[in-house]
Amino acid sequence: MNINQLIEIVKNKLDNNIVCDKIEVEDKTFLHKSHSTHEKNKFHIKLIITSDYLKKKNKIQSTKEIYKILEEELKNNIHSIQILIN
Repeated sequence: MNINQLIEIVKNKLDNNIVCDKIEVEDKTFLHKSHSTHEKNKFHIKLIITSDYLKKKNKIQSTKEIYKILEEELKNNIHSIQILIN
């Protein structure tokens, strides 16, 4: 899987499972390529989600919900994830 495919899957899964006004996914893999733990085909992504639904929850609840939705991608394709909820 390449980063563009992953971004599309992440957006679709979040959009289908959470009420969101906007979802942005940024590839931040380039910031970590020199790290010894970097693995090819494992990406670092940043999520910027605008969602009143998630804002009503506390940070831990929101994060758990996102992790549950992206469970498969986190196991196989995402090495690191940063989540911002607006």
